Amino acid sequence: MFGTVNIFSLFYRTLEGDKPDRNCAFMKKIFCFLFLYIIAILAAVAQQDPQFTFNRQTQLTVNPGYAGNDGMISGTILNRYQWVGIKGAPKTLVFSAGGATDLFGVNSGIGLNVISDELGFYKNISVSFDYAYRRKTGIGDLGVGPSFGFYNMSINPVWFIPESDVAATSTESGIPQVLASKLAIDLGFGVYLKSNTYFIGASVTHINRATIILGDQASTVLARHYYVSGGYNISLRDPLFELEPAIYFKTDGVAYQADFTANLVYKKRFSAGLNYRIQDAVGVLLGFELNNGMRLGYAYDIMTSALAAFGGGSHEFYLGYSLDLGKNRSKKYKSVRYL
Repeated sequence: MFGTVNIFSLFYRTLEGDKPDRNCAFMKKIFCFLFLYIIAILAAVAQQDPQFTFNRQTQLTVNPGYAGNDGMISGTILNRYQWVGIKGAPKTLVFSAGGATDLFGVNSGIGLNVISDELGFYKNISVSFDYAYRRKTGIGDLGVGPSFGFYNMSINPVWFIPESDVAATSTESGIPQVLASKLAIDLGFGVYLKSNTYFIGASVTHINRATIILGDQASTVLARHYYVSGGYNISLRDPLFELEPAIYFKTDGVAYQADFTANLVYKKRFSAGLNYRIQDAVGVLLGFELNNGMRLGYAYDIMTSALAAFGGGSHEFYLGYSLDLGKNRSKKYKSVRYL
C-alpha cells in the first residue's frame, strides 16, 4: 500500500490560499481533494475493475469464454464518464473485438481487449488476448478459455487540489517523486454458455494477483475479481416485442456489486431499458441496430449514493459492429447478446 500522504500539510497550504469570505468554495475544494485522496487509497488497497452499465457489450473484457459466441466478427468501442462534475472521477475507454475461427482445425473463439482507465491520480492501461474452445452441447453453445495480457499502472506524484492554484508534491517515502509506471502480466479465465433464449457466464480476472511496485515502498496487488452473469429472452404476446431481463454480479471477495437490467426490444433492433445497481445508481439505456450490423447505444446513470449531491451522474456511449462472413445479415435470430 502507498505510504500515507501528509494530508495535514496539504490542508494547511490550501488554507493559506483561501479567504474567510470564501468558506463555501473552500469546503468544496477540500471535499474534492479528500475524494481524490480516497480514490487513490482504494486503488492502492484493492484495485477495482472498471464498471459498465452496458455490461453485456463488455462481456469479452472480463470473460474470455465469450469470444466467438455469435459466430461473427464483432467489435465495440465504449466510452464511460463516471460521476460527471467531480474532479478526478473515473473515465474509461474500451476497445474490444473478437470472432469465431477454426484455429488449428478446432472450433474456437479469439478476442482482443484494450482498456484505458483513469481515476484520481492513477492511469491504468490493460491489453489482453482471449481464447475460447467452443463446442455445441445439448443445452447450448459452450465457450471455455483463458486470457493473457499486460496491465500497466501509472501514478502522477503531483497532487493537485481541484479549483485551486495550490499544488503539492508528496515527500512521503512510499510515494514516487517522479511520474512512475509499471507493467505486469495479467491472467484470467472464463466460461460462457448461450442458447437461443438464454446465456450464463462465469469468470475470474487477475488470477495471478500481480504485484505492482511504483516506488521504494509503494506496491499494490491486483485483486482477483469474480463475475457471474445471466440473461433470458421472453417472447411477449406481440411477436415484435421481447423482454430481456439480466443480472450481472462481481466481487473481489471483500465487496460486491450487482446489476439488474431489463430491456424491451422491438423488432430485434430497437431497445430501451432500465438498470439498477445496488446502492449506487439507476440507469436508463437506449440502443439501435442498423441493417449493416452497426450498433449504437447510450446509457445515463442517476446516482442514488451519497455522491449524488456532488456529481451529475454518469454517461456511457458505445459503437459496435458485427460482420457475418458466411451468412445473410438479414437472417432471423434471437438477440440475447445485444441490449
